[in-house]
Amino acid sequence: MDTSKVAQQYRLNQWTQRIREHRSSGQTVADWCAEHNIKESSYFYWLKRIRLAACEALPTLKAEGNQIVPVNIPVHAAGSGRGNEEASAAVVVRFNAVALEIHNNASPALIERTLRALQNVR
Repeated sequence: MDTSKVAQQYRLNQWTQRIREHRSSGQTVADWCAEHNIKESSYFYWLKRIRLAACEALPTLKAEGNQIVPVNIPVHAAGSGRGNEEASAAVVVRFNAVALEIHNNASPALIERTLRALQNVR
């Protein structure tokens, strides 16, 4: 690795630490930057660079490596107390404050795209 790449990585690490400090401070960007003698434009420039570096570090998705796992959903008998099967979700996935409901009438293509998108959730 050449010295310019090492220097760039060093600055990226420094700014990552500064942005963590800001986020844990509870201050606005403007207030924190003023207190630390940093231009807001520099803060946002490095925030963008850090986000780009984080995205580049994510593993790439390869179509041949992704597999859809079949899920057998039992059909409930009438009068089971669940009500109309079309109205209630067959699968509910919760992640923090978000809930994803997949109904029995969802197309296989929609389910496949949804599962592929969920692979990127962290």
